[in-house]
This record gives sequence, C-alpha cells and structure tokens, in this order.
Amino acid sequence: MKEELKKTEQEALKSLEATSDRQGVNLLRTRYLGRKGVMTQCLRGISTVPAADRPEAGRLANEVKTRLEVAFREAIERLDADSKEPSGGLDVTLPGRSFARGRLHPITQVTQAISEIFLRLGFEIAEGPNVELDYYNFEALNIPKDHPARDMQDTFYISDDVVLRTHTSPIQIRVMEKRSPPIRIIAPGKVYRVDSDVSHTPMFHQIEGLMVGENISFGDLKGILTTLVHQIFDEETSLRFRPSFFPFTEPSAEVDIQCVICRGKGCRVCSHTGWLEVLGAGMVHPAVFEMVGYDTDRYTGFAFGMGIERIAMLKYGIDDIRKFYENDIRFLEQF
Repeated sequence: MKEELKKTEQEALKSLEATSDRQGVNLLRTRYLGRKGVMTQCLRGISTVPAADRPEAGRLANEVKTRLEVAFREAIERLDADSKEPSGGLDVTLPGRSFARGRLHPITQVTQAISEIFLRLGFEIAEGPNVELDYYNFEALNIPKDHPARDMQDTFYISDDVVLRTHTSPIQIRVMEKRSPPIRIIAPGKVYRVDSDVSHTPMFHQIEGLMVGENISFGDLKGILTTLVHQIFDEETSLRFRPSFFPFTEPSAEVDIQCVICRGKGCRVCSHTGWLEVLGAGMVHPAVFEMVGYDTDRYTGFAFGMGIERIAMLKYGIDDIRKFYENDIRFLEQF
C-alpha cells in the first residue's frame, strides 16, 4: 500500500508539472482527487489492508491526498497570476508609452506676460468678484440707469441689482473706496457679456489698469501704453490714440496699433486701414472720483482696459476667438 501511494503521488506531480493550462490542471485534479479519482479508490481500499496496518495506511493516504490538494491549488494560483498582465513582469520588448505634457493655455500665457510688464512698472494686481452689484458695475462708474450698457441684451442680470460683471472696472472702485492715492493697480479677470461670434464670446478676459495721484497726465498714460505695446509685440510697432467716449473717462481714447500682419500696408485683417484697435483708455472722469470721495482738485488719474483674447489673436495670428475655448489639443499644443 505504501509503495502504491508513493507511486501515485509521483505520477500526479509529474503530470501536473507537464501541464501549462488551467483546463489541464482541472482534469488532473478530477483524475486524482475527484469522487471516482485515484486517491478516493486508494482510501476505499484501506479496508482490505490487514487490521494492524490500517492506521498507518490511512495516515499515509491522507498525507498524500493533502500534498496533492496543495500542489493543485498552487498550480491554479500560479496560472491565474501569470495570466494577469500587470503582475506578469516587465515586457521589455513592448514600445515605450509617452505622456503628454501639460502647457499653460495661451490666454493664461498672455495674461501673465502683460501682468509681468505692469508689475515691473510698479503696478500691483487687484482682484474682485465675478458676480457684481449694479452699483459697482455701472452706477459708481458714471453709467446711469438709462445707459445702453444696462440693456438686457448686453448684460447678464442675476437680479435687478446683481449682474455678471461686464468689465473689471468695478475692482477699481472697490480699491479706491478702501485706499487713498497714490494708487497703481491692474485688474485681470473674466468678464461676461451677451455676445457670441467669431470675435466675441459670452465669457472673455480683460486686464484693466488704474493710476491715480497728483499731477498724473495724459502723457503718463501714453508713456505706459507705449511701453506695453512695444514689449508685447515689438519696438517697431507704432500706436495711435483716437478720440472716443467712455462714461468713466474724460477725455477718452481708443488705442490702435500698426497692423502686425501687414505692417501698416493694409490687409484683410485690418480692413486695409493698416491699423488695429487694441484697447480703450482715458483720464478718470471727475464724477467717478466724487463717488469714492477723492478731491478732484488735487488728484487726477488715468484708466485703461484691454481684452486678453484680442491681444492673443493679434500676437499669434488667430482669426477666430472661439478656438481658445474648443479645447482642440492640436490648436493648444502650438503654444
């Protein structure tokens, strides 16, 4: 009996070693450990062993059966582990996988570039809420109740007294309410208007600036904006100031730069004028200073504002503002 059990165990282990798939292991398990398997028959045959030898034969048979059960279980676990790719080791023959590197969005890049220029000029960055009170967005900026800018077709109203800010100028009012001159700030951020086409989006970005103090003149404004244009584009880019109107500045001006595409010769981008409008500016209206309690006989100042998307479109030669927000990786990877 002892020799028969030893032979059975050796045959089972040898067959198991030669089997490389789960189905084969299961067939061997059934053959040796099943209800009608070899080990079952051996255990049943113990009754034919002389009475004195039965305890030893039973012990040996159970030990062999236990070892075979462990061997079959480990074989199944090994095959299952090998079939799982992450645990199967490193296949050095596979090609490498590259990871896409993130980049700053072009709008963020231009915003940072403009901000850095003004920081070097001694300005500081101020921030304010995107959801703004009508008072700060309109009233304090000398925009009366009947002004066209308050039309429902131009402004997102949350209630009669609360709007999504249409510019970052409210930040200027909030800063002046809390501080006395001299003041030198820029206010970058998102703004919202009811407009959408190739050159407008309902949400876009602006940077507005404010400088208040004694003896601040229009000449200071021209010097600051000339420095800005030359550093954003290049020193060969000319600029001009055209008379305009804004409720919160007087006098007011639109600032044009020489077309960066045709260099002033005239093309489709500049409507064959040789010039492109980039921002609005002017001397702060005395009515605005009165709203924040500044002495209009002592203090003067200037303000300006520009659309970041507009600057980015001119800087990078982009003809559709919506491309900034379509999240097309092929477009964004260029920057």
